[in-house]
Amino acid sequence: MSEESYVWGTGRRKCAIAEVRLMPGDGDIIVNEKPYQEAFTRPEYRRMIEHPFVATDTVGKFRVRAKVHGGGLTGQAEAIRHGIARALSKENELFKPVLRKEGLLTRDARVKERKKYGLKRARKAPQYTKR
Repeated sequence: MSEESYVWGTGRRKCAIAEVRLMPGDGDIIVNEKPYQEAFTRPEYRRMIEHPFVATDTVGKFRVRAKVHGGGLTGQAEAIRHGIARALSKENELFKPVLRKEGLLTRDARVKERKKYGLKRARKAPQYTKR
């Protein structure tokens, strides 16, 4: 693959980190050297990844190469979406207000809460016994 000019964006969600490259092209999306339909079999994940293109009306105008690691499938799909949105806003400043309105540029900061000692999970305590 010839290295041409591209715009990049880093997307994050939960523990997943996606490095996304956006190039002018025919609209194919490759995730970890696989087509995204192969990597994400559930339709909602595919819709999630395509959302920035649908919002900016640029479906089929860019080629995407994404490397993603960490987290599960939901976190990875949302990290790729975040990365694509950031790259699109770098590509064209006019996309920024549209993507911001859709909530695609805001990093979802919710992460798993750590377990505390004396508890079973982050907040679940053992059952209290009076006697």
